[in-house]
Amino acid sequence: MEAVTHVRVATYNIHKCRGLDRKISPARIIAVLMELKAHILCLQEVVNVPGGPAIYDQAGEIARAFPEYAWCFGANRAYRGGDYGNMTLTRFPLCSWRNHDVTHRMREERGVLQTDIELGAGQMLHLFNLHLGTGFMERRSQATRLLSLEILGREELNNPRLIVGDFNEWTQGLTTRLLRGTFKTFRPKHGMRFPRTYPGVFPMLSLDHYYYEPPLEFEKAILWRSRKALVASDHLPLIADFRVRQAEAISEDRGHLLDAAKGPGKEANLRIGAPGGN
Repeated sequence: MEAVTHVRVATYNIHKCRGLDRKISPARIIAVLMELKAHILCLQEVVNVPGGPAIYDQAGEIARAFPEYAWCFGANRAYRGGDYGNMTLTRFPLCSWRNHDVTHRMREERGVLQTDIELGAGQMLHLFNLHLGTGFMERRSQATRLLSLEILGREELNNPRLIVGDFNEWTQGLTTRLLRGTFKTFRPKHGMRFPRTYPGVFPMLSLDHYYYEPPLEFEKAILWRSRKALVASDHLPLIADFRVRQAEAISEDRGHLLDAAKGPGKEANLRIGAPGGN
């Protein structure tokens, strides 16, 4: 395939397709996703009950609405006879995926869905779609695991990394400080010029973020505030446009990333699969 020069990525916590009007509507979420015109969609809080009612077969409904996209689903916990977790869809070839378990002790199960996406001309993108916990100590543990040699510091990640999703961090906690020490980022702004993404109607907290590295070059961000998006979920979609500068695979030493394996805790649980399903 020809080299990709521009990529539009969208992250969106769809809140189990439950809108601010309390209605569960995958069709409404799909309508919002179609408005975004993104090459890559990173979704959080997705229900996946294959063969179940449409309101719970959310991953399937979304996948069927985007037949030209490859997709994968990272199951983090059981839910209504199926699973609940993160979902990534891409117009570009999806080479592989895996789900990293970052659950902290007895807290709610959480995961980081990694996808390796081909951008052409020998270039790959290592994309990490995540939804971190709401507890302070929980996020500190997850930040250490995320920056460890188990996830972001893996030796085979010799192409650009992009980390997106719902970080549940509205202050500059450990996750923010660690990621800013290694990656570039930006502050999303809506029409009132405040860097907030949650809740959708009147954003007061900034929970959704992007962290990236060269050869990705940030161009612009859009906080999507269409009429449907304002009620479809409690989050708003956050879009980022990147220019892809063609370069050789990244070769710098990543030994400065934290090695969480030195401390206590369970090993990352990797779910590895082929693209196009869960």
